[in-house]
Amino acid sequence: MKSKILQSTTLFFVALFFLNSCNSNKKEEPVVEIEPKTETFLLEKEKLSTELRLPAELSGFQQVDLYAKVSSFVKILKVDIGSKVTKGQLLIVLEAPEISSQLAAAESKLKSMEAIYATSKSTYNRLYETSKVEGTISKNDLELANGKKNSDYAQYQAAIAGHKEVAIMRGYLEIRAPFDGIVTARNVNLGTYVGPSGKGSDLPLLTIQQQNKLRLAVSIPELYTGYLHQGDEMSFSVKSLPDTFKATIQRMSGALDLKLRSERVEMDVNNTHGNLLPGMVAEVLLPLNAKDSTFVVPKSAVINAAEGTFVIKVINHKASRITIKKGREIDDKIEIFGDLNLKDKLVKIASEETKEGDVINE
Repeated sequence: MKSKILQSTTLFFVALFFLNSCNSNKKEEPVVEIEPKTETFLLEKEKLSTELRLPAELSGFQQVDLYAKVSSFVKILKVDIGSKVTKGQLLIVLEAPEISSQLAAAESKLKSMEAIYATSKSTYNRLYETSKVEGTISKNDLELANGKKNSDYAQYQAAIAGHKEVAIMRGYLEIRAPFDGIVTARNVNLGTYVGPSGKGSDLPLLTIQQQNKLRLAVSIPELYTGYLHQGDEMSFSVKSLPDTFKATIQRMSGALDLKLRSERVEMDVNNTHGNLLPGMVAEVLLPLNAKDSTFVVPKSAVINAAEGTFVIKVINHKASRITIKKGREIDDKIEIFGDLNLKDKLVKIASEETKEGDVINE
């Protein structure tokens, strides 16, 4: 029994020694790390068509505040808020008794000067006809008569101008509509004292707006001004109505606002049904269609770092950082501008850790 146990133990140690000897004879093989491949793509040009949503404001195509030219009282008020008016329609009649007196005086002076001029003219004509007979009228008398006639004519013309001036002032007592529209504000009542100065001139008598045609004004940020052109069609909506409306760009300011750094763009909106109101805030959907094709890359290829914005270009399997400027963005694509050429090889998923001259394993 003891001999069997001794034999088994001996065999175990022999096997263990043999295994250790085999392991010690094997050389450790070095571990080779395989660098991952970098995905690249060839630079191509595309035409991006994007849309820009901006707030805008509707206003009357024409709007005017009517004030009193002369100090007077409101005698007749023919319209109120919401009244539809036509061009030339009488809206307010004002009363100023002193103007009526001035007009009467001007008419009297005009008639008087007309009579004086007619007399001096007739006198000169008679003397002139008589002077044709030699020795009847002296040359001096004829010149005096001619001078009197010219002086009376000048005073007659001054009387005409004075009468016309008072008549024009009298015409200011009747306020008429300058265009077809709607009265949107009234700040006077019968008997109200109004005038060009004083408390009566703080607010306009009436405000009239043309509402069958509206202006839609929107401020376009500087980045997008180059994509819009006169005649471009766009759509807009307002919160109070479910419909979508169309409009066409009619006017562009051609300059940037110094505060907002944006360009004012106006569109004309036909409002024949009257469902749109001046003052409404609209949301405009502006199409931004590029004229020419531009370089477009995935957003993942653009690196925004402290030292700038750039992409990684692969030249002879080495990285080269190319500084760029970003354009429009749509979905996962972005316009870029820089020292790039068609078919340049760029890294698709760029990393800020990639330095200039690093080896790119493609």
